[in-house]
Amino acid sequence: MVIKDIMKTKNYTVKVNDTIDGVLALMNKLHINGLPVIDELNNLVGMVVKADIYRFMTSPGHYDSCPVDWVMSKSVITVSPEEDILAAAKKLREKNIISMPVVEEGKVIGIISIEDLLDYFSTRD
Repeated sequence: MVIKDIMKTKNYTVKVNDTIDGVLALMNKLHINGLPVIDELNNLVGMVVKADIYRFMTSPGHYDSCPVDWVMSKSVITVSPEEDILAAAKKLREKNIISMPVVEEGKVIGIISIEDLLDYFSTRD
């Protein structure tokens, strides 16, 4: 089985200049831990997770006006829709990350998370 068979296709992304507090509020509303960050041409430029935001918030400041660009990871680990599920699971574990954007021709077409993989592996017969 490949990633496109289990990835989330409801594709939520944020823009580089979106505020950190706005991004955190969106993640909380959607009950997710990470979001791909895209530029004005919808190209993937980063990934932000709650842990990045929480580390940033430990220092006093104005996170309500700071752009997500300040906390996002710019070196993003991605997966293709045709990649094997087990290979993707190993990549998540080896890189110690919780989710990866599914990318095709530089565009985010979905996301795969640890929860998605656990759901898949726990329901297999």
